[in-house]
Amino acid sequence: MKSDLFSSEHMAQPATAPGMTLQNAKSIKYAVNGEMHARQGSMIAFRGNLQFERKGQGIGGMLKRAVTGEGLALMAVRGQGEAWFAHEAANCFIVELDQGDSITINGRNVLCFDPTLSYEIKTVKGAGMVGGGLFNSVFTGYGKLGLMCEGTPIVIPVTAAQPVYVDTDAVVGWSQQLTTSLNRSQSVGSMVRGGSGEAVQLMLQGEGFVIVRPSEARPERTAN
Repeated sequence: MKSDLFSSEHMAQPATAPGMTLQNAKSIKYAVNGEMHARQGSMIAFRGNLQFERKGQGIGGMLKRAVTGEGLALMAVRGQGEAWFAHEAANCFIVELDQGDSITINGRNVLCFDPTLSYEIKTVKGAGMVGGGLFNSVFTGYGKLGLMCEGTPIVIPVTAAQPVYVDTDAVVGWSQQLTTSLNRSQSVGSMVRGGSGEAVQLMLQGEGFVIVRPSEARPERTAN
């Protein structure tokens, strides 16, 4: 049987070392040798001796999730083998954290991560309860973090002289050393006339970067 489908570009090769690698632009492969963590329902294939178990978040994590809606429903993958992860053909990226690094990421953009990383759901400082996606997951430790993004993300440098303003429904994450607050860019007169649709943004100040996706988040699907 012959086809371009069977070219090396598409063919999965055996892993040469444990851990996370990009299979292609839309999926991540993880060679499991012990344990790793992933978004529930994101496994698309595996081979070897692997078990998939719902990962508890503890009472505090469950309460935060119930209040904030921040979606980090996780599973632990244990054993020896290879697993592939993806979500609705979103683009995938790998961020490697060194000891002492930290990054804040919206839970909807987390695909998988090493067990050496820890995370905590935190309220975005200065944002209060206005808008959506303002309860993000702060990752610390060392290891690799697999992210997904609908479309090609934009990474915008933030400097002390040039803060960056982002739509709360488009932001993927930012470097943890930045400070955040709400910015209101719409006048009262504009609001009375129906508004521009861009009334409030998240302002990031300091030295670092912010990652945004080229579209606003779509509402979560509801079962019929």
